[in-house]
Amino acid sequence: MMLKLVAITAALTLLPAAAKAEERATTKEAEMMVHQAVAFLKKEGPEKALGVFSDPKGVFTYRDLYIYVLDVKGVMRAHGSHPEFVGKDQMQRKDADGKFMTKDAIELAKAKGSGWLDYKWQNPVTGQVENKVAYVELVGDLVVGCGAFRK
Repeated sequence: MMLKLVAITAALTLLPAAAKAEERATTKEAEMMVHQAVAFLKKEGPEKALGVFSDPKGVFTYRDLYIYVLDVKGVMRAHGSHPEFVGKDQMQRKDADGKFMTKDAIELAKAKGSGWLDYKWQNPVTGQVENKVAYVELVGDLVVGCGAFRK
């Protein structure tokens, strides 16, 4: 599956920017990316995986999707779109409506192991704040997530 993701990502780099902006990934693709990231994390370990996840041009970015990883204390360990968040406490981060999205993601992952949450976030492709739904999964003391913007 990783090779397929690499091939798709490589093919997308050939599209004009306007065409890319119109393409949005689906919630199914976001969930699949988390499953792939979790498998990669378990196989390669956090030291290697977190660096790979934080590469904005890497294999864990596709259309408007990217992987992010939080520890259960709220510190961002990897982020495929905002590397400046890595290493910083995100527990008090709020979305456009004042929702504590990091806290909610961690609580959901700890309570259920995985699941979906809604929030508003700036789309890296359009630059606009939009409704987003993220799938998160707990792996040890890490929460792996990926969100898709609602169409």
